[in-house]
Amino acid sequence: MFESIKQMFGMGPSADFASLVQNGAIIVDVRSAGEYASGHIRGSVNIPLDRLQNNLSKLNKQKTIITCCASGMRSASAKSILQAAGYTNVYNGGGWSGLQRQLN
Repeated sequence: MFESIKQMFGMGPSADFASLVQNGAIIVDVRSAGEYASGHIRGSVNIPLDRLQNNLSKLNKQKTIITCCASGMRSASAKSILQAAGYTNVYNGGGWSGLQRQLN
């Protein structure tokens, strides 16, 4: 049952995020602009979660998208929003600092 819950929030087996980025994945940081300004992954796009639905046109449905935030909760919500909008290749990268460590 715990595995089902982890999968629901996009916290299942970890993807090879470095490889995904090397192959053109877009990192979408869904934290607030202030949080993003205090530190972020170079090359990431900042679209706060509360503005994501209205900014879907900024994202290419054909690209792989990795969502991130502070802890992984907002990025899980962002993944769900994107999938509901027809984005099929979306990963929850969790907290941005942990994701950054995986990319280096």
